[in-house]
Amino acid sequence: MNMTQGAASWIVCPKPRPEARLRLFCFPCAGGMVSAYSRWATLLPAGVELCVIHLPGRGKRIAENPYVRLAQLLPVLTQALEPCLNIPFAFLGHSMGAVLGFEVARALRQRQPPGPMQLFCCSCPAPQIPIATPHIHPLPEQAFITELNRRYEAIPASIQQDRSILELFLPSLRADFTLLETYIYVPDRPLDCPISVYAGQQDNAVSSLDLAGWRDHTSGCFDLKIFQGNHFFLHHQPQPFLQTLIQSLAALTDQPALMAEIG
Repeated sequence: MNMTQGAASWIVCPKPRPEARLRLFCFPCAGGMVSAYSRWATLLPAGVELCVIHLPGRGKRIAENPYVRLAQLLPVLTQALEPCLNIPFAFLGHSMGAVLGFEVARALRQRQPPGPMQLFCCSCPAPQIPIATPHIHPLPEQAFITELNRRYEAIPASIQQDRSILELFLPSLRADFTLLETYIYVPDRPLDCPISVYAGQQDNAVSSLDLAGWRDHTSGCFDLKIFQGNHFFLHHQPQPFLQTLIQSLAALTDQPALMAEIG
C-alpha cells in the first residue's frame, strides 16, 4: 500500500500485502495501542491486509496531543484514510473504536468515495445509547483508575504498579474518554453495509440491549455474537472471535477461511 505522508502517521500496516483484495482497518479502544492488533496480520486470510489506526498521544505519536473531541478528529482521520481506500475495505472497531469506525463510515458517505464492505463492532453500545454516567474523564487520577477497572477491567496490574508506564498511558486514556463521553450522536439514515457486533459475556460495561441497537444502523445484514470473556475478549481470549472474523473476511474475499495457530 502506497500511503501519502499524511496517511503514514495515522495508519500502521504490520504486514504489507501488495496483492490484497481487502483492507481491514482496525480502530482502537480508548488508550489502545497499535500493538494490540499487530499479531493479527499473520492470522488473517492471505488476501486481507491489516491496517491499524494509530491515534496521536501514544506509541510513536506520544509527543502529539491526543484529540478530545470527535468533531475535531473525524475530518482529519477521514482525510488520512481516503488515499488508502483504493481497494475494497472493512472497518473493525473495539469499544471507542467502534464509534470511530461508524462515524468515519458516515463521513465517507458524505464525501462519496466507496464505503466499507462491512462494519465489525466489538464491546460497544450502539451509538444512540448514551454512555454510562457519571462520566469518568474529569475524575482525579486514582478515582479515574478505580472506575476504569470497575467498569472495563481496563488497566492491567503490571501497568498500575509501574508509575513510569502509567504516566505515559493515562493522558491518552483520559483524552479518549473525554472524546467518548462528550460524543453526541446525530441521527442519519442507516449504512448500506452489513454490521456484525461482537461482545464478551462477562463484559460489565455493555448490555445485550445496548448491542442490539446497532441493528438500526444498517439497511443490510446484521448479526450479533457473544463470546466468553470481558470487555477485552478479542485480545484475552482471541481464538473463537478470530475464527469468526476470519470466516467473515474470507467470505468478503471469496477465500477459504483458514487460520494460523494462535500462540
